[in-house]
Amino acid sequence: MALPLLVWPVFAGAAGEAEVDPQVPPLASLVLKDADTLLGLTEEGALLYERDPLKLSGYQYCSQAVALAESGELRLSARASSKALHLGQASGDGNLQALASRDLAIAFSYAGQLDKAEAFAREALRLPAKEPEKVLGPAYKVIGDVQARRGDYAAAVGSYETALAGASERYRPLIQASLVNALIDAGDLGRARQLLEAAPPPAEPALAAQWQRTEARLLLAERRPAEAAERYRRLLDRPPGLDSLYYQVWAWDGLARSEAALGHPQAEGQALEQALAGLDAVRARFRSEEFRMGLFSDVQDIFERAVDFHAGQGDERGAFETSERSRARALLDAVRGRASLPDDMTRLVGLAQLQEALAEDERVVQFHVLPERLLVWAVGPHSLESHSLRISAVDLARLVEAFRDALAGGRRSVVPVADRLGAALLGPLRLRPGLRLIVVPHGPLHYLPFQALRLDGAWLIERHPLSLAPSTNIAVGLLKRGPRAPPELTAFGNPRVSDEYELPGAAREVRELGALFPHQRLFLGPAATRTAFLGSAGDASLLHLAAHAQADPLDPLHSRILLANEEGRRSFLEVRDLGGVDLSGTALVTLSACESGLGRVERGDEVQGFPRAFLASGSSALIASLWPVSDEAAERLMRTLYRELARGVDLQRAMQAGQLAVLRQPQTAHPFFWAPFNLIGNWRLTLRD
Repeated sequence: MALPLLVWPVFAGAAGEAEVDPQVPPLASLVLKDADTLLGLTEEGALLYERDPLKLSGYQYCSQAVALAESGELRLSARASSKALHLGQASGDGNLQALASRDLAIAFSYAGQLDKAEAFAREALRLPAKEPEKVLGPAYKVIGDVQARRGDYAAAVGSYETALAGASERYRPLIQASLVNALIDAGDLGRARQLLEAAPPPAEPALAAQWQRTEARLLLAERRPAEAAERYRRLLDRPPGLDSLYYQVWAWDGLARSEAALGHPQAEGQALEQALAGLDAVRARFRSEEFRMGLFSDVQDIFERAVDFHAGQGDERGAFETSERSRARALLDAVRGRASLPDDMTRLVGLAQLQEALAEDERVVQFHVLPERLLVWAVGPHSLESHSLRISAVDLARLVEAFRDALAGGRRSVVPVADRLGAALLGPLRLRPGLRLIVVPHGPLHYLPFQALRLDGAWLIERHPLSLAPSTNIAVGLLKRGPRAPPELTAFGNPRVSDEYELPGAAREVRELGALFPHQRLFLGPAATRTAFLGSAGDASLLHLAAHAQADPLDPLHSRILLANEEGRRSFLEVRDLGGVDLSGTALVTLSACESGLGRVERGDEVQGFPRAFLASGSSALIASLWPVSDEAAERLMRTLYRELARGVDLQRAMQAGQLAVLRQPQTAHPFFWAPFNLIGNWRLTLRD
């Protein structure tokens, strides 16, 4: 059923003082500074270089940065570049600074951090380079890539042309390929055809396959779908090679689009299924050649087309299960073998298995964001209901961002907007009050605090116990990890870093929680170290961290929690560190930390960062925040939540009680105070003696 979803101005007019709840502290006072600036990276580079046991030259660090970026280790690439940048500034070597800035631009471009990629590319162009062709071509190409990914294809064409004029012979074929793809997207098909036929195809097999994809793309854009289909079939016949299966996946996808243009829905569906089956067999890894040729392809594009196809055919079940397949694949792609994943996070669960796992009063509400519409399913033990909401992915992201900003900024106008959003996103499902909701978000909806939506004049958290799940596959797997856990608390509070990172409320919070449990281990201030965490986390039933957290948008595996200094040095726990920690005995991890639930949203799956890492390490449930939190409100919420848990209340209802305890205090009634924390995972969890 297609339903209208109006796109409205979320907040009309300027934000005057009267629109802001005076109880809400200024957001700026709570946000940690962004380290990924030229100054921040240079300072980090100096620290990293000082600690390097084997010190390389600046140019060796640049070579290291290039190799790391090509393998997908983007944060490590940025760190190598930052060391080169530091050495270049310390020695006054402008050429080294230009190369380091170029490499930073490439790493941030690969990560999809477009503003920073462009900024570093323009910084590279500003600096003197001894061999300009080593900087001009790559830097202008990054700028063109950024413009193309923003949809400004005309500007991208201009940047690629500038890049061509200053590029080395070795780099020219990559820029030519990007230029052809930008011309196709800009609709200048005549010039795209001219350039394609004039340029020799690349000799490297991977790039040659990408070039053939570009040829087929052009045929499809020229409205020659029969010829495009034939070209894609030729790609299917490529001889076996290292990545032949991967290129066959894209050939099947192209064939599906060709069959759609020819008006053959049955053949389109068969080709899409072949593409998805191929993806199941292809190893997830980073493929920089696609970025280098300006294709910017993503396997989630194939899943989107398949979900859209099934939904368009009226196949609710097929669309739902394909959505689940997309989440499992996105998780594998995000990790790319750099971290371990338990079977219950990647094993596919069918609709029937999900329904068998649900209780009568439970409903899974799952979303899938498509380019021009939003799909939502409500699954009960005996029912499947779906709706299609007419809103584009771009407009949805804007709405979520504006709503989040209003919540985190303390605006009073959130109530009417929460009413509108709740009615639009959840109203069609007609959920009766009291049902337990397990929400599976998608895309920008991972940043939406569903508890702060409103239905029929009430906040959603007042009507429903609520939790999130990265996918229904993972939700069912987490339930199987066991519904009961011993009431034993291990907690870390206010790790001693420096005065600017002091959290006195965090220390009080941990002491108060410790008083609720006879079996507890508390690490406060200077004792809350990384060493203490790694030595105790594996034995924790309830693991609580009240500290600062920093999401890493460049590479989520490097998101970190700041812990107490050790041996006079900053110390922190990175997501990647959790790969070596066995949390299979841990029922609940609570990150009572600023923005601990943020990270990079991977298309098709959950936020990549601490939520994924703690669940993958064995924990059954996680509580994490979406924006910087108030000390006093967090204390009240956590104290209530843990008190209810200690009394035997299940985790989902305990979380609801904690949020309501904050909401019902007049001075903290604004959702800024009670809505930032999300419960993710095993909602049925209870404690036992």
